[in-house]
Amino acid sequence: MDSTLVADITALLGPHYVVSAPEALTTYDADACVVDTHAPDLVVLPRSHEEVEAIVRLARKAGVPVVARGAGTGLAGGATPIQGGLVIATTRMDRILEVDVRNSRVRVQPGVLNFELSQYLKSYGYQFAPDPSSQKACTIGGNIANNAGGPHCLKYGFTASHVLGVRLVLPNGESMWTGDGTPYGPGYDLTGIVCGSEGMLGVVTEAWLRMTRLPEAVRVVLALFPDVETSCATVSQTIASGFVPSSLEIMDALTLKAVNGMYRLGLPEDAGAALLIEVDGVEEGLDTLMQDIEGIARRNHATEVRPARTAAEQTQVWAARKNAFGAMGRLAPTTFLVDTVVPRSKLPAAIREVQRVSGEYHLPIANVFHAGDGNLHPLVLFDRRVAGESARALEASSDVITWCVEQGGTLSGEHGIGLEKQKFMTLVYSREDLAAMAGLRHAFDPAERFNPGKVFPQGSGCGELAEWRRKGIAWRDLLAGRVCLDAPPDHDTVGGALWV
Repeated sequence: MDSTLVADITALLGPHYVVSAPEALTTYDADACVVDTHAPDLVVLPRSHEEVEAIVRLARKAGVPVVARGAGTGLAGGATPIQGGLVIATTRMDRILEVDVRNSRVRVQPGVLNFELSQYLKSYGYQFAPDPSSQKACTIGGNIANNAGGPHCLKYGFTASHVLGVRLVLPNGESMWTGDGTPYGPGYDLTGIVCGSEGMLGVVTEAWLRMTRLPEAVRVVLALFPDVETSCATVSQTIASGFVPSSLEIMDALTLKAVNGMYRLGLPEDAGAALLIEVDGVEEGLDTLMQDIEGIARRNHATEVRPARTAAEQTQVWAARKNAFGAMGRLAPTTFLVDTVVPRSKLPAAIREVQRVSGEYHLPIANVFHAGDGNLHPLVLFDRRVAGESARALEASSDVITWCVEQGGTLSGEHGIGLEKQKFMTLVYSREDLAAMAGLRHAFDPAERFNPGKVFPQGSGCGELAEWRRKGIAWRDLLAGRVCLDAPPDHDTVGGALWV
């Protein structure tokens, strides 16, 4: 790392907020998905928008790559600095700046924790609806970068549905607001572009978020089934009946084994699956709604229906579900979490395919997933200390993802692409699709310095614009059909520059 850059940033932030010691830098060499590890050359912890702006300008002058990082809870390798460079960690930017109750919105810095924001808003009668399972640790900036979901996205939608505008430091060091904090503004939806862009367009330093009214009442039921298929049938029939629960979450037998012991739920050992059903809204009629859904569960052979009658019981059930991934440590020393999506009607077939893959690779796979929107989370259980098991776990996960895409699904429901899934992008997107995405990224970051090497498939120039620029080809010409994508890679076109 350039010594002048280090000195300038240290003078700006102070030595306590600049990390350069090699042993300390390893803390930032990956996120929660350790697909690969790469230590950065420098980590900085700014406190304000102005400091981020100054840091980005200094980094641009020095020509170093920049990776924005929240709490590091990402599960796709999105915050891994694979080219080293500078990591801007936003965890100190943790202030709630303004609560505008009259307009149901709140302005925050990106380092605010998801859970703490909702706790803070309770006194106003509101919440921030997106609730990833890691919500007690994950930050708003990370939620925006990956367009995070959570168990309640079935009713309330993903993060993008709750962001009204962000303040963005662009790769050239300039700043902009993508919106004025009001919904449905005129012009291009730049806020929507930033949500899910995985830090490749700029650094979010503030955000206007939509506040959602707390429901008047909540009902939670845990329904037990002999197998996953009957629980999935309950989900499909519930939605088909016109009901919109706030959440429909399924845990299979292997998951129940883990959470039952950790949270002492007292569930029978022979339960094949559990469906967590939550409905919310006004008090009147809510019990009737839940009874109707319970009736669907019983007609689908539910062996037991357990209402969580008190707030404490509801908290216990939700803690078991949201911490299911952590409970897997009781079953295996290492897990690999797959995030993929199938149409809801394909859930039973998807579980059968997961079981087939589990048998083929001789690795147990637990299933816990957002059944209401078909978002699967198979967890491959293995021991990385055993020769060959890590490779088999990755191959098993690849088979699951490929099958889901073939069924009309997609690569990720809420974790993003990052490093983990970039090689699968060609299963879903055409060359023209990837060209459009690369062109959009290029409009914000022509030098491709922000979070380089992510999302776009790598190899043979995949996802890179350097070859285009070298040959004098503009992405606009590519999209307009003025250049040929089907020519051999050695032809004077971009053929082969976006594809392996």
